[in-house]
Amino acid sequence: MKTADIKLRWGRRRFLACAAGAGLAAGSGETLLAADHSFKVPPEEAPHQLTFMQWPVSPHVYGTGSYRRKVQRLIAKIANTVAGFEPVIMLAAPETHTSALRLLSANVNLWDIPADDLWCRDSGPLFAQDSRGQLSVRQLNFNGWGRYHHPNDEKIAALVADRLGLPLHNSGIVGEAGGAETDGRGLLMANESSWVNPNRNPGLSRDRIEQALLAAYGADRMIWGKGVKGQDVTDDHIDGLARFTGRGRALMMLENTPTPGDAFDASARRLHDRLLNAGLQVDTLPWPRRGRISDPASQCSYANYYVCNGGVIASQSGDAQADALAAQTLRRHYPDRELVMLNTDLLSELGGGIHCATHQMPA
Repeated sequence: MKTADIKLRWGRRRFLACAAGAGLAAGSGETLLAADHSFKVPPEEAPHQLTFMQWPVSPHVYGTGSYRRKVQRLIAKIANTVAGFEPVIMLAAPETHTSALRLLSANVNLWDIPADDLWCRDSGPLFAQDSRGQLSVRQLNFNGWGRYHHPNDEKIAALVADRLGLPLHNSGIVGEAGGAETDGRGLLMANESSWVNPNRNPGLSRDRIEQALLAAYGADRMIWGKGVKGQDVTDDHIDGLARFTGRGRALMMLENTPTPGDAFDASARRLHDRLLNAGLQVDTLPWPRRGRISDPASQCSYANYYVCNGGVIASQSGDAQADALAAQTLRRHYPDRELVMLNTDLLSELGGGIHCATHQMPA
C-alpha cells in the first residue's frame, strides 16, 4: 500500500469508517465513585510545571515517508514554541529519539514512553491537584475514540503516573480530555456526542457519565452540548468548539448567522444559548473562510489553542481578516500573555489543533 493511500485525514466533518474497538477499557487504579473536592483539575491558565507531548510514528496513520516527516516537523515546531515558555516532555519510543532530537530544542526532553500518535490531550495524563499542591492522575481510559486501536497511547496516562510516582484514579468511564472542558472552579462543559456514545460507554446514561466526569475533575456543575456523532473521529470534541477563558468567561467558534442544514452549527448555537443562560460571558469567532485550507471538512479552529506559562499558542489560518480578529480576541481574553500564532494546517487536516497535541502538568 502506498503512503498516500494510508494517510488518514481526520477532517472535522468527515467520518472515516475504520477498524473500531469500542467498549469500556480496563484501566488502572482505584475507581472514583464520587467527587473528591479536595482535588480539582486546575484551569489551563494556572501555572504549569511542564507540557507533555507525543511523537507521532504510526505507519497506519502517517505512512513511513515524507508525510510522516512533515507531521513530525510540525509537532517539533509546536514543542519548540511551547518550550520558549516552559519545559516540554516528548513521549517517544527509544528508537525514535535520535531523529527526534535533530528537530527539538534544548528545552524539550525525551522520555522512553512509546507513543503511536500525537494527540496527547486525549491519551496523555489528566492531572488533579489539592490545596497543598499534591497531584494525582485521572485515568479517562482512552480507547482510540472508540474507533482505532493505539496500543501504546492507551497506556500513556498510567505509565506517566507510574514514572512520576503519582496515584492513578480510574474514572470508570471511557473518553478523552479533549472532550471535556473545565474552568477549574467547579464547572465543566462537554458534548454528549463524545461521551454518551456506545463506541465509548455502552449502556451508560448521561447522568452516570456526568457523575463520573464531575468526580474525575473535582467539579460540581455540568453544561452539556448535544454535539454531532459519527461525522468526525472525535464525535465533535468540545475543545475545537468552546473553551473557558477565566471565571465566568468563554470563547467559542460560531458564525454570525445560522447555517441552514448544518448539524454542527445547530448544535453550537444550542450550546451558546446554554452558556449564556448559565450566566457566562461568551465571545464568538467565525470560522475562517479564505484561509489556506479550502476543504470545509478541515477547518482551522481558533478555539483549539494552548495556554502555557506566559503564552498562548494558537493556530493561524491564512485568512488575514479572521486571523486578525482571532488575535485581537485572544489578546483580550489573555492580556498578560504573549500570543504566538502558527501555521498548523496539517493538524487541521487531521481534525485537530494545538490544544489536541499538548497536555499540561500543573505546577
